[in-house]
Amino acid sequence: MQKSDHSDLYQRLRQEYPVFEYQHYSVEVTPEGVYMEFVFNLGSRYTFRPKAFIPVRNLQPESLDYAINQPGLLNNIAFNIGMIELISYWKATCAPVIKVKPASLTPEQVNWWKKLYFNGMGEFFYMNSLSVDADSFVEIIPEVTDQSGTFPVNLSEGILVPLGGGKDSVVTLEILKKGNRDIMPLIMNPRGATVHSATAGGFDNDDIFSIQRNIDPLLLKLNEQGFLNGHTPFSAMLAFYTLMAALLSGYRHIALSNESSANEATVPGTKINHQYSKSFEFESAFRDYCNKYISPGFNYFSFLRPLGELQIAKIFSGLKQYHEVFRSCNAGSKTDSWCGKCPKCLFTSIILSPFAGIGETARMLGHDMLNDPEMQDTFDELCGIAENKPFECVGTIDEVNNALQMMLQQHRPEELPLLLKKYEAIRGRFNPEVNFSALNSEHCVPPQLLNLLKEALQ
Repeated sequence: MQKSDHSDLYQRLRQEYPVFEYQHYSVEVTPEGVYMEFVFNLGSRYTFRPKAFIPVRNLQPESLDYAINQPGLLNNIAFNIGMIELISYWKATCAPVIKVKPASLTPEQVNWWKKLYFNGMGEFFYMNSLSVDADSFVEIIPEVTDQSGTFPVNLSEGILVPLGGGKDSVVTLEILKKGNRDIMPLIMNPRGATVHSATAGGFDNDDIFSIQRNIDPLLLKLNEQGFLNGHTPFSAMLAFYTLMAALLSGYRHIALSNESSANEATVPGTKINHQYSKSFEFESAFRDYCNKYISPGFNYFSFLRPLGELQIAKIFSGLKQYHEVFRSCNAGSKTDSWCGKCPKCLFTSIILSPFAGIGETARMLGHDMLNDPEMQDTFDELCGIAENKPFECVGTIDEVNNALQMMLQQHRPEELPLLLKKYEAIRGRFNPEVNFSALNSEHCVPPQLLNLLKEALQ
C-alpha cells in the first residue's frame, strides 16, 4: 500500500466540518437478542446510524436475566462501544472537536480516549501523510457532567475465545480445551473460516456467541466521494464488544490471541504500529480502563502474549484438523480464500513452512508463494531488507529471519525455492537461536492458565 499526501484535504475538511457529535446510543434487550444503535452527526449534513445485533438463542436464561437486571452496566458498556465505533466515522473528516452528548467522561477518560485514538490511528495518519500531534489533533468535549461509577458483576469462570479464522485463535482454543475449561467461541460477523474453525474445534452454531455488526452505508458512500479513509483499531473495538458478550453470556474471562510479536512498531524508529490495539500496551490500558470505569469483574487478557509467532506456528502445525479451514488473508476474507499476493499470505507461508514443510504449506494456502518473483518486494519488507514492515498483522523481523534460516538449515541449496535462494545469497546461512520453551514475562495471563501454555510447548 502506497502513502498518499492528503494533508491539504485534511485541512480543508477540518475547516468545513469542525464538529463531530456522538449524539445518542440505545441498547434494547428482546427475546430475539440485544439490539444496539449509535447516532453520530457530522455537522448538519451527515448522520450515521451504525447498528449491532447479538442473538441470544444459545445463552442461558439465568445469564440473560442477570444482564437485564444490570441496566446501568448494560448502558455503560453500550456507551463505551459507541466511543470506539465513532472513530470509523470521525476519520472521514478528522473534525477538530468531538462532542460527546450521551454520557459523562472524566478528564482522565478523555485523555485515555485521545491516546487510543492517536496511537490506534497512527497508520491512518502515516499513510495519508498527515502531520498531527497527540495534544491538538482532536478535542473531546463531554456535555454531561453527572459522573457514573463502576458496576460489580458476579460471573462464572467460563472463558470467551474470540475466533478470527486464523491460526492464532485456534491455538488458544485447543490449548484451553485441554485444560477442561468452560469455553465459548466468540465470532464477530460470522463467515466461512471463523465458523469452520469453530466446527473443526468441535463446536456447533448453538455453542458460538455471535455478534453482528453493521457499518452505516453512508460511510462507504463518503469513501467513494473522496473523504479521508484508512485503518482503524479494529481490535480495540472488539475489546469493548467482548465486555457486552461477557455480561450476556455470564463468562468472566475473555481470552484474546495476540502474541508478543504485536508489540513491534511497523515503521522503525516510531510508535506507528498497525497492531497497536493488539499490543501489550493497549491490553494493559484497556484492563485498567475497564476496572476503573466499567467493572472490575471482567478479565480481558491475551492468552498467547507469552508466545512468539514461531512458537504458535509450531503448535499450529500439529493441529491438522484446522489446516484446510483456517484463513488469515484479509484480501480474501469475503471469498474465504487466500489471495496469494498479500503480505499476510506470504508471512503465513514463511512462518509455517519450517514446521509443516514448504510443499505442504504451499498446498494449504493454494499458492507456491516462495517461488513467486512478484512477492520479492513484500518478502524484503517482511525480513527487514526494505525500510518498513508491511502494514499487516505479521510477526517481527527477527521471527521472519529465524523462520527463513530454519528453512535454509533444512534444505540443500538446489532444493530451495526462488525467494530463499536470493535471500541466502544476501544473508547467508546461520543457526537461528530459537528457544521454543521460553515464555515472554510481559503478560496478563492468569497463573492457573499459564501452565497450559508451558505444557503445549513441551
